[in-house]
Amino acid sequence: MIVCSCNVLSDHEIRNVVTASREQPLSGQQVYDCLGCSVQCGRCARGVKRIITEASTACVERAAEGMSGLRNGGYLEVTGIGSASI
Repeated sequence: MIVCSCNVLSDHEIRNVVTASREQPLSGQQVYDCLGCSVQCGRCARGVKRIITEASTACVERAAEGMSGLRNGGYLEVTGIGSASI
């Protein structure tokens, strides 16, 4: 779905930027910068912020699910350093 008609940005593009980013949470301006454009009229601001929030929350939930197997004395291998107890 097109979220920003000025820059013709879709919700999928915004979600992909958030998912690919190592920095969380991202601001709307950071998302626009990653997509090589800038805010024009601003009518999309609320929708973009909502999508960023939803995508960031989903990233955190996936990370938490991945860590659930490491509880109760599990170990996480840290490349180049050894292993660390979680």
